[in-house]
Amino acid sequence: MPEIRVAVVGVGNSASALIQGVQYYRDATGDASVPGLMHVNFGDYHIRDVRFVAAFEVNRNKIGKDLSEAIFTEPNCCAKFADVPSLGVKVFAAPVLDGVAPHMREPFSVYAEAEVEPVDVVETLKEAKTEILLNYLPVGSRNASRFYAQAALDAGCAFINCMPEFIASDQAWARKFEERGLPVAGDDIKSQVGATILHRNLARLCVDRGVIIDETYQLNLGGDTDFLNMTVEERLKTKRISKTEAVTSLVPYDLPTRIGPSDYVPFLGNKKICYLWLKGRKFGDRPLTIQVKLEVEDSPNSAGVVIDIIRAVKLALDRKIAGQLLSISSYAFKHPPIQVPDSLAKQSVEEFIQGKRER
Repeated sequence: MPEIRVAVVGVGNSASALIQGVQYYRDATGDASVPGLMHVNFGDYHIRDVRFVAAFEVNRNKIGKDLSEAIFTEPNCCAKFADVPSLGVKVFAAPVLDGVAPHMREPFSVYAEAEVEPVDVVETLKEAKTEILLNYLPVGSRNASRFYAQAALDAGCAFINCMPEFIASDQAWARKFEERGLPVAGDDIKSQVGATILHRNLARLCVDRGVIIDETYQLNLGGDTDFLNMTVEERLKTKRISKTEAVTSLVPYDLPTRIGPSDYVPFLGNKKICYLWLKGRKFGDRPLTIQVKLEVEDSPNSAGVVIDIIRAVKLALDRKIAGQLLSISSYAFKHPPIQVPDSLAKQSVEEFIQGKRER
């Protein structure tokens, strides 16, 4: 039976949704439409072929637990939609680095560094025979993201960067992975039907239909630790760049734009609420205004995309493709190495699955 050996950095809500999803869809059959999936089979791989082999965390209440238990440990608030059996994977203590902002030490229940020694990440990855390292660190974890990218290189793993630090889209880092014969995909996950892809498609619709966009904004509210972490503006620099460029890259002129996290509302839990507003001019310079409100459970929304990325990266490993994976990155991330319209990105992914496109 084929398997894809995946290690996870950060056992938060996004990891919870992904791990539950592998269990939830393990018996999905055929190529017909299955609610929540874009691909039941992705090339040679089914969802059930994903196997989690290691996990790294700084939350003292998650460290030492089986991964199946840790994903339901506070402050995680992702809805439980699958019963996950014991995975036989212990959650290891990770180095803290800058993965934890000062205001998040208590909410994240960070271990006392004088009492707990983090594991050697590279050796742990090697011992687990990890093929792919998946980065779910909090927004603003610049140094920590680079630490794990280097750990993947040193351990001989492919790297998937789900958060907005620029690794796959940085030519220097991409070159390191290419030189080591390893694929890298990123950066900053684009949810299945989320604020960014909806905003992109509205902007693209206007451009394609001859509407001049004069200004637009996207405001996001949420109640989980992701939004609490993002209440400190200094951690949001690359996040705002990532989300803004994802939209403005499809508009062939400059326009006033404000996009990004806006507030933390604790009682929303894992629900994310997005407000989109766009003002433009159509035929005869007559005004056009679009206002949209989107409500989603945030973590399952990203997991629906990550489940395809993992299998795309595994195909790249099988085919000995190294460096930037352009097709899946453009399709699945806000800040890929190359921005293209979503329809073209989808087509390139299908060609990659069929072996008609190298990367």
